[in-house]
Amino acid sequence: MRNQRQMHRPEENTAIEFRNVSYTLPNGCELLRGINLQIKRGETLVLLGRSGSGKTTTLKLINALLKPTSGVILVNGRTLNTWDVVRLRRTMGYVIQEIGLFPHLTIDKNIGLVPALENWPAERTRERIGELLEMVGLEPPMLARYPRELSGGQRQRVGVARALAADPPILLMDEPFGALDLLTRAELQREFLFLQQRLRKTVVFVTHDIRAALTLGTRIALMESGRIVALLTTQEFLNSDEPLVRQYVEALNGLPATHPGRG
Repeated sequence: MRNQRQMHRPEENTAIEFRNVSYTLPNGCELLRGINLQIKRGETLVLLGRSGSGKTTTLKLINALLKPTSGVILVNGRTLNTWDVVRLRRTMGYVIQEIGLFPHLTIDKNIGLVPALENWPAERTRERIGELLEMVGLEPPMLARYPRELSGGQRQRVGVARALAADPPILLMDEPFGALDLLTRAELQREFLFLQQRLRKTVVFVTHDIRAALTLGTRIALMESGRIVALLTTQEFLNSDEPLVRQYVEALNGLPATHPGRG
């Protein structure tokens, strides 16, 4: 019995799994090829790579915005084709660079959107919105405003609050801080780290920024041309001899780096 429990532990600790997943466009262009990946519960897995490497495609496959051409994806041990898509997506918060707030809704209504869809009682929703405002560093008077009346950093905080509103176990983040100025980005990254230490969500975080990857990630999956070329902890990444990883580290340190794939 003890051995059986030990055999099952790795799967029990896996929130999301890719098994030999590929994704090809109808025109035959292959965006992902043979992805094998286990994302652990409570970790922040960073998908790092240049534009076109397959990061966002991988993220969209997780919540069934896209369907794999081949292979299998599991969420909480269930293959995606056994999930009701609406229920699947409500187990996941989604934060994107453009934030995606509804411009015709107040901040209060934006944050409370998913709880409303889940038919939460009004009092419970109000309490949850209050908790979230404190979490993301926003003041209650902002609830009556519209997205256009907030700064970019404030809108991004609202986007994070909305993604967390129904307390989903999984958080998908696609370049959420990329459009912000340097100081605001650094501040939000610090707050994200604090939140993650407190909430322990399973986070999949897409970025092309090596500094963000090393700051926020538990592990880094480095992607190139639709493949994962390295899957490493942040410390392993800094010490790796893999050529493409070394180029990222050299770029981080301000050293001349050869172009990836060109020697």
